[in-house]
Amino acid sequence: MAREIISTDNAAKSPPTYSQAVRAGGFIFVSGTAPQDPSSGAIVGTTIQEQTRQCLKNIAAILESAGSSLHKVVSATVVLADEDDFSGMNEEWLR
Repeated sequence: MAREIISTDNAAKSPPTYSQAVRAGGFIFVSGTAPQDPSSGAIVGTTIQEQTRQCLKNIAAILESAGSSLHKVVSATVVLADEDDFSGMNEEWLR
């Protein structure tokens, strides 16, 4: 199966051990994405809502660079450091 590495300067850089995303078998697999500013690499925001918003901006930029969008996402895994942040994250996710 052919694989295509997806990379954009419009989203936070991935660590050197993995790609921002990979296209394979007609799907786009986006790697774990932190709430980092694409230009500086600094963490954006102090609230879970701000950080979720930045993660979604980064994911959207990666998907757009691959010719896709958040509207076409069929599955996502969210990892939170504190489960008490779930409602705040979900509030932003649903926007």
